[in-house]
Amino acid sequence: MNLYQTIDEYKAKIDALRPFEGELLNQLKDYYRIGLTWSSNALEGNTLTISETKVLLEDGLTVGGKPLRDTFETIGHGKAYDFMFTLLGKREITEADALTMHRMFYAEIEPDKAGQYRRIPVFISGSQYEVSAVDTIEREMKNLFEWTNSEREQYHPVEFAALLHKKFVFIHPFIDGNGRLARLLMNTALIQDGYMLAVIPPVLRQEYIALLEKAHTDDRPFIEFIADRVMESEKDVIRLLHIK
Repeated sequence: MNLYQTIDEYKAKIDALRPFEGELLNQLKDYYRIGLTWSSNALEGNTLTISETKVLLEDGLTVGGKPLRDTFETIGHGKAYDFMFTLLGKREITEADALTMHRMFYAEIEPDKAGQYRRIPVFISGSQYEVSAVDTIEREMKNLFEWTNSEREQYHPVEFAALLHKKFVFIHPFIDGNGRLARLLMNTALIQDGYMLAVIPPVLRQEYIALLEKAHTDDRPFIEFIADRVMESEKDVIRLLHIK
């Protein structure tokens, strides 16, 4: 049995309990709202712990002694996560969706750059590959979302989600927040197709970065890495819900 078959077998077990409704749905959404926000921010250097993330998002209480930016990133990611679930009912992701997510995430950090493509060249520290030039970003983003809506059926849903992540982050359209947006878009694709979220814990940061770099020439290991993260989330839900 290959990795995708195992993922689909676990998915079938979880699907037997669908539709998730009421309190159960809220519990699952809240569980991953904390976990995904904390892990995605931590990958980028945010210093809030998972407990501090929970207190901030659930109770609205700020954490003393932590940078204000870390607080804004956490609140902003929580808002973008909530928006992600408004896209659950449609099997489509648009350029406008990506801009909205970035606007929500970045609004309190640099309002004039929130939801706006970058206007200056950037490079990724430690990478030997260039990201998209400023004058090509708009065209490449339009091409990306044309691809998402025309080629989606050509891939297994987990493979498609991983490729969307890769393609987005290689464009690097925003001045900041590209990694977090790539992971949100990837997870949007996953939940639209009924799969669990791919959560990348900070302990896997070096492997994640190395596989993204390798994906410029060979993206299979990165796709398999994402597939493994989806499978781990499935195992987590099966454990939480006591599914046999």
